[in-house]
Amino acid sequence: MKFERPHLKVAQPKSAFAEGNRRWTNLDLDPVPRHMRKWGVVSFIAYWISDAFNAATWQFAAGIIAAGLSWRESLGIVGLGFFMVAIVIAFNGATGVIHHAPFPVIARASWGFWGSYIAIISRCILAVFWFAIQTMNGANTIRVMIGAIWPSFLTLPNHIPKSQGIDDATMTSFVIFWLLQLPFLYMHPNNLRWLFMAKSIIVPICFIAMLIWAFVSTDGGGELFAGKPTISGSAYSWAFLASLTSVQGNYATLSVNQADFSRYSRVSVKWQLMYVPMLPIVFTFISFIGIAASSAGAARYGTLEWDPMALIAHWDNRACRFFAAFSFALAALGVNISANSLSAANDFTALMPQYVNIRRGQLLCAVLSWCLVPWKILASAGSFLNFMAAYAIFLGPIAAIMLFDFWVVHARKYDTLALYQPHSIYRYTGGFNWRAVVAFLIGVAPNLPGFINGVNNNIDVGVGIHPYQFGWMLGFVSTALVYTGLEKVFPPRETFIERAVLPDEIYDARGEIEGVPVENEEGMDEMFGEKKGFRSRMERIL
Repeated sequence: MKFERPHLKVAQPKSAFAEGNRRWTNLDLDPVPRHMRKWGVVSFIAYWISDAFNAATWQFAAGIIAAGLSWRESLGIVGLGFFMVAIVIAFNGATGVIHHAPFPVIARASWGFWGSYIAIISRCILAVFWFAIQTMNGANTIRVMIGAIWPSFLTLPNHIPKSQGIDDATMTSFVIFWLLQLPFLYMHPNNLRWLFMAKSIIVPICFIAMLIWAFVSTDGGGELFAGKPTISGSAYSWAFLASLTSVQGNYATLSVNQADFSRYSRVSVKWQLMYVPMLPIVFTFISFIGIAASSAGAARYGTLEWDPMALIAHWDNRACRFFAAFSFALAALGVNISANSLSAANDFTALMPQYVNIRRGQLLCAVLSWCLVPWKILASAGSFLNFMAAYAIFLGPIAAIMLFDFWVVHARKYDTLALYQPHSIYRYTGGFNWRAVVAFLIGVAPNLPGFINGVNNNIDVGVGIHPYQFGWMLGFVSTALVYTGLEKVFPPRETFIERAVLPDEIYDARGEIEGVPVENEEGMDEMFGEKKGFRSRMERIL
């Protein structure tokens, strides 16, 4: 039986961090209160397994082998790349576990209240574009599924001009996949953990089944497994670095905004360290499945297909085609929500907290995906896709600034309440931390010639291409050194505090019981006990 407290006057839920002005935050942007932290160790393992098992991870090795390296080296590069990025994900994710605030809010401590918009808008644009493109990839899985049930669907008469880059069957599939996403976009992130758990069971079974098929159908052999590097010398070295950067770039986004998910954690921050050994193992294994299955397809059908949907299309068994495509559709759905829609939603919420919450932000992201006409992007704008993939050179410096500011410069001492106040200790100069801006520009500048060449290959930048080939690492390390140095030489003394102020202290001081503010101080003293002294705690914190 629930214990009743009739003497306590309970108010309606409201933001404990709004400070009387809803322009700066709302309930979704506030730190997650105790009763809303429902992600445990199993939830996070399911989340990462869910995120790893997708078509993009399957194809990681494709670009590396195409660059002239062997399958063994491609697996080594995938493992090394994820080991490095997993360290950054773990540290920036730990900040979210400690303060239970999303990435847009945590970024204010290092960038300044208004300066954080540089990082927020950069991440938001990237998330919306990738949501659109991943929805198009999901549409391709729906096309295969429907074609497996009704083969005539694949030969529907087309009424859309070829210049639009899409036909009737694919447009129908796009609409279906887009609509299927909507119920999940409306779900609260706490409830999404069940989706990730289901995906972490269903999709790996399909991937492992395809691995078994690969070895059974070719007696454990394949043309790729006998391959050797086709390049040597300096070309080999630069190809190795470029491939490593490509792998890191795929998850550079989560190295920045992992706090968007870790904020819901109810377990100790030390569990974030499990990412460091887990991510390289899981992602390398999935890349190996992609190599084995593509190799088996080449030996069996005479065509090397790196696209899993193209490989599945060769199968004669329609039921196998359907269920394999279904697993990839579920994989695309999970990735699009975890890596794109939720990230964009948190960014939109930070930009317009008066009007946008998590649900509205996700729906806004989904609507904007139509405006980007992703089928035309995939059909004709190869240079644009190169631009999106190259965006990692901007995310590496952002991740470095946030990591080193929290763990090195401020020694894990943030004031959570001040993060929600535009005129607080994190205002810096006019709301911008000039040290972060300078470090960011220095970290990005060496990569710009190669970035320009990546977008337009007709522009020759000479040796300027080489820094870009290890751009994420170069940007991360150089930005970290410059930012830390500037903070030590020109310290923003107002931002250094004696001890961290955590969200639970604020909630306790404001009088929250089970997520509902309580307006009776005497009742709170009774709840927390005389030893804690609610009134004295409130005076000390506020």
